[in-house]
Amino acid sequence: MVEWSENERSIISNIFSNLDYNDVGPKALVRCLVVYPWTQRYFSSFGNLYNAEAISTNPKVAAHGIKVLHGLDRALKNMDNIKATYAELSVLHSEKLHVDPDNFKLLSDCLTIVVAGKLGSAFTPEVQATFQKFLAVVVSALGKQYH
Repeated sequence: MVEWSENERSIISNIFSNLDYNDVGPKALVRCLVVYPWTQRYFSSFGNLYNAEAISTNPKVAAHGIKVLHGLDRALKNMDNIKATYAELSVLHSEKLHVDPDNFKLLSDCLTIVVAGKLGSAFTPEVQATFQKFLAVVVSALGKQYH
C-alpha cells in the first residue's frame, strides 16, 4: 500500500485541475508513438501511423490520448486503492490486448515531459517527484495482472 501525504495529494490534485486534457493527452500519446515506434503495433486499427505528422494529426490517436488522461482521473479519485481501481483494466491490457507492460512506463515518461512543459517553472523537483510517484503507482497497478 502506498502512503500519500496531504501535500502529495494536494500536488496531484493541483496538477490535474490545471491540465487541458484535450491538449496534454494527445501530445503525450503522440510523443510515445513517435519516440518509441514499436508501441504503434498496439494501434493498428488507428489507420495511418506512418510518420510523425500522420500520428500527430490522427484523430484516433488524439481521442485515445484524451481517454488515457481521463483514465488517470480514476486513480486521482481512488488514491488509497489504485491497484483495485485498475484491476479490470490490467486484465484487459494483459489478456485481451496483450500490451507489453513496459509501454505503460514509456507513456508515463512522455506524459511527465508534456506536463513539465505545460507547468514550466511550477514543475519543481517536489512536484516532479510526486507526479512520478503517482504515475509509478498507476503503472504498477496496470501491470499487476502480468505478475
